Amino acid sequence: MALTSLEDHNRQAWTFTTGPVKNGIACPSCGSELMDSNPSICLTSYPPQWSIHCPKCGYTGTRR
Repeated sequence: MALTSLEDHNRQAWTFTTGPVKNGIACPSCGSELMDSNPSICLTSYPPQWSIHCPKCGYTGTRR
């Protein structure tokens, strides 16, 4: 396995998505795919959490 250079890691680590992103998790209300509402913002709880929403039914919540 080849190791990643520090420069490549840093370049990839700071690539943020600013809009909602599908996350592959089923909505508990309607079963469609949930989205991370703002993937670049993490709630610093233990464990960390991200805000999620369902564009189909309006469900909102958090995921770990």
